[in-house]
Amino acid sequence: MGNEISNFDVIILGAGGAGLMCAAIAGQRGKRILLLDSAEKPGKKILISGGGRCNFTNVHASHAQFICQNPHFVKSALGRYTPQDFIDLVERYNIAWHEKEKGQLFCDGSARQIVDMLLSECKKGDVTLALGEGVEDISRNDEGYYVRYGAGLASAKSLVIATGGPSIAKMGASGFAYDVARQFGLKVIEPRPALVPLKLGDDELLFRELSGVSANVVARCARAEFNAAALFTHKGLSGPAILQISSYWKNGDEITLDFTPHLAKGWLLEAKRKTAKLTVRKVLGEFLSDRLVKVLGERLALTGDLGNITDAKLQEAEDRLANWVFTPMGSEGFAKAEVTVGGVDTDGLSSKTMEVKSVPGLYFIGEAVDVTGWLGGYNFQWAWASGWAAGQVA
Repeated sequence: MGNEISNFDVIILGAGGAGLMCAAIAGQRGKRILLLDSAEKPGKKILISGGGRCNFTNVHASHAQFICQNPHFVKSALGRYTPQDFIDLVERYNIAWHEKEKGQLFCDGSARQIVDMLLSECKKGDVTLALGEGVEDISRNDEGYYVRYGAGLASAKSLVIATGGPSIAKMGASGFAYDVARQFGLKVIEPRPALVPLKLGDDELLFRELSGVSANVVARCARAEFNAAALFTHKGLSGPAILQISSYWKNGDEITLDFTPHLAKGWLLEAKRKTAKLTVRKVLGEFLSDRLVKVLGERLALTGDLGNITDAKLQEAEDRLANWVFTPMGSEGFAKAEVTVGGVDTDGLSSKTMEVKSVPGLYFIGEAVDVTGWLGGYNFQWAWASGWAAGQVA
């Protein structure tokens, strides 16, 4: 490799959702852009999302659905590039979409359409795309930033880090962004897996035998709660409710599941008054699967007709079903996590531009930052919004 330097206005590391959006916006402002990624193809996370149909945004996106040490940080970017802005872009490309529950938007066709759209937007901005190129070194002087990579050496006044977090390592994810942050004196909030299944210990073996069984629950941890489906797996717990709550869970925390979220207090006593000859299992079988009813029934240890069980015992059973406590032994880790909680501390960034306050011309966007959205399109909206914010000024 020679020492000839290719000059650009902006170098963007990471061709995921945030990096592609940033490159397109900055390029269309007339900036000379180099978009680098060690992966052979761009937008790999986009392609696998939403079962291959890409849950590309959520119409309800606001700061309330994001986890961040500074909960106000996300307001500026999300307010300036909204779900409707991205929908407008999707519709300009005649990409058909549909809304599922809770405001989640998906392509009717394939996630490939979203990647192709973003690449077309980059093409409009004359972006130079270099794929399969690992970064070997980053340095900075008064002139700007220098990035040494597989095919050469590039310089630019601005450097944008959009390489995400360590979730889904098999797709090339790593903590690279954190290394760059530390290199330039930024604090990193300790990353941990989020939107990830949780593992149960041997003491909960009975529940692990329910692999494949699901139930609608309210899952609670700390001050967070989510009403959605929970799925029992051979390792522990998964499903939307568990993935959501996992973002708030830390080692040692308890998870509480309410198996009866649709029932009013006193429902079991009411069932006793109506039909005393029913069993607890028979009542539970009206809204829970047979396999789950069997296990819950064994744990509750209530046999015989309702009429032969005291009100106090029934009230105790009702309370337990509404507050069933699990203490996960861990999560399935970054390998199975959809996103990462933690990352580059937002205190060091401008919420309007995503620029590092103490290092002019350096930006962090997307999942690399300590901003984590709920399941359901929120993380993509953060990618678009933060990429757009940096693309406006980089």
